[in-house]
Amino acid sequence: MKERIKKIIFGYVPGFITGLTICGCISVIAATYFSSNDVTYDNTESGLKSKDVQGAIDELYTECTTIPTGEQIIEDASLEKDPYECRYFFTGANPNNYITFNNEKAGWRIISVECDGTIKIMKDASIGDRAWDTSRSNNWARPATLNTYLNGTYYNGLNSTAQSQIVAKDWSIGSVIEDNNNLADQINDENGTKWNGKVALVTVSEYLRSNSNKSSCGSFGSNNNNPSSCGNTNWMFNGKDWWTLAPYAVNSYYSFIVNLYGLVSENGSVNGSRGVRPALYLSADVTLSGSGTQSDPYEISL
Repeated sequence: MKERIKKIIFGYVPGFITGLTICGCISVIAATYFSSNDVTYDNTESGLKSKDVQGAIDELYTECTTIPTGEQIIEDASLEKDPYECRYFFTGANPNNYITFNNEKAGWRIISVECDGTIKIMKDASIGDRAWDTSRSNNWARPATLNTYLNGTYYNGLNSTAQSQIVAKDWSIGSVIEDNNNLADQINDENGTKWNGKVALVTVSEYLRSNSNKSSCGSFGSNNNNPSSCGNTNWMFNGKDWWTLAPYAVNSYYSFIVNLYGLVSENGSVNGSRGVRPALYLSADVTLSGSGTQSDPYEISL
């Protein structure tokens, strides 16, 4: 099988383009840039230490471990390297991460680009209010009622092309506590339990990591202390209640929601009805075209 290279363009400078071809999760194979006395390059927003282009190339090159399959060209400066896992997240109030899936034009958003070449996406709008689990258990793998619905009725309702573009993956379904200010610990808790399947929901940490204001909104506790401002820097916030994948560690009757104010709340009794925004992984074999704007969303081909 022909091996491909994932390409990620981190950003632009007027009149000059800095291109980085990424190997594996964060490593440079080649780069082309134009020098200028008038341009200052600062790569620290992408999680790098180097502020010049060549330094960034050298820094990334030393971290090369694997070359993923699949080819995706993402041209948006809001695609940020995740400091916790080998992933790149779209962050900010309204990044260019719209994607057409299941013939739903701009109906989905890209959450992250994974190091294995897969792309995680979520429905931009809720598909309606449903219970997380009608028998009041927050064990997603049991399976929960919503798990059964998303991987049964909902999945079967997607067109055949969309189904062929989805891959089953291990999802993090570990329970978490509320108001945790240590995001690394929370991610470890989420990753402590895995479930393999095709359709699920976003985790609490994925909601937090999609916020571009990391200093004020980058953890459970800080997000909930600044709801009026944190919703303005997170594209996942939509002013409505919707379910996350995270069970509440203290009470098995509850799972976390993002509420209409942007708070991450444990007050989601699993047998109650909340908004459902399905998430899934696209195959590493897909190729994207388009600019990712709402009027020109990414289009998928295999």
